[in-house]
Amino acid sequence: MSWDTNDVALLKKLWSVGQSAAQIARRLGYSRNSVCAKLTRLGLKRGHKPPTANPKIVSVRKRRPVLLAARARSVDKVVSTRKAAVTQPKEFTKRQLYAMLAEAVRNTG
Repeated sequence: MSWDTNDVALLKKLWSVGQSAAQIARRLGYSRNSVCAKLTRLGLKRGHKPPTANPKIVSVRKRRPVLLAARARSVDKVVSTRKAAVTQPKEFTKRQLYAMLAEAVRNTG
């Protein structure tokens, strides 16, 4: 589906009024992606998002740093992210291995 001059004119008008790409796409019957691509090709940018409501601006009281430090949670335990070192198994002598084998045979019989 290609863009005709009427669609492009309406696109420019709706974009300048402040409608979103999704709203324009629904109205014109294009996908949102194709509307965004056409806006990019036309070089149309919106400096900022138009306000949708009248927001209430409320001043926030600043806290004293001393109070923030006093309310901070204390750290009970530091958990290391490093893995524990793998210990090598103890090496046995031949005599110890034969003794363990003999004891295992006695216990199974």
